[in-house]
Amino acid sequence: MKRSLSEEKNNAVGSICKVLIPFSERKPLEEIERLIVKGFRKKIWKQFIKAIDEYSLVKNGDKIAVAISGGKDSILMAKLFQELKRYGKMNIELEFIVMDPGYNENIKKLLIDNCKYLNIPIKIFESGIFRIIDDIAKENPCYMCAKMRRGALYSKAKELGCNKLALGHHFNDVIETTLLNIFYSGNFKTMLPKLKSTNFENIELIRPMYFICEEHIERFIQISGILPIDCACMVAAKKISSKRYEMKELIKKLKTNFKNVDKSIFSAAQNVNMDAILGWEKGGKKYSFLDFYDKE
Repeated sequence: MKRSLSEEKNNAVGSICKVLIPFSERKPLEEIERLIVKGFRKKIWKQFIKAIDEYSLVKNGDKIAVAISGGKDSILMAKLFQELKRYGKMNIELEFIVMDPGYNENIKKLLIDNCKYLNIPIKIFESGIFRIIDDIAKENPCYMCAKMRRGALYSKAKELGCNKLALGHHFNDVIETTLLNIFYSGNFKTMLPKLKSTNFENIELIRPMYFICEEHIERFIQISGILPIDCACMVAAKKISSKRYEMKELIKKLKTNFKNVDKSIFSAAQNVNMDAILGWEKGGKKYSFLDFYDKE
């Protein structure tokens, strides 16, 4: 069963996507939930709580739209929120939303089956984004697709009366984004743990998996016996390169000589010395160190 599903996924999305094969059959739901708060307590659960506490991501009375793509990150995030609601002292409401951009039928079936097994009550809505992107952005579809997907999720969250939208970006996403901006955009900009939407009033985007390393997410998923959607893009799947995968490989190579380089990249965004920066931008206005040089 798992082998055929993996082959279906490879046929549907191309060869650049990593297929995460589980170590065994799916474990009972109770055992999977126990793994989160017991087996992976230090690596996952405590890191989830740390992000929520350190960045004030969740408060009493919040109604949170938890965005689920069917991948390893969003599946774990959904279960983390369920455990938070079960064991936490905060009064929160959860809506688990799935935006279908035009998934292959087998991919969609796998997503629904996983969520049903894990007792995640999803609400699926279609957007047709893959078809639209394939028509209007054939050369560089990823940026436009991400923007449209985000807009669709915000819109659904607002429709459901939510004040927050949770996305499953993790520690590795943060450092990879930082490097992407340095190498390809020529700026030092990272992925923030939360930000207010500029287009959807009174909705805040939160990233509660901010401190969780991807390797621990992968191991949890594989031990649980879950076969997630690793890549379901029907537009860019046939492309042979991905800038984000380049960053993953670069970090992996750097870690052979400096094992904590990923942590240093992450820390750099928390320790910016404004007295040793040529220029910066704040509130849409650009500044140079020269603006303050003779005033000191």
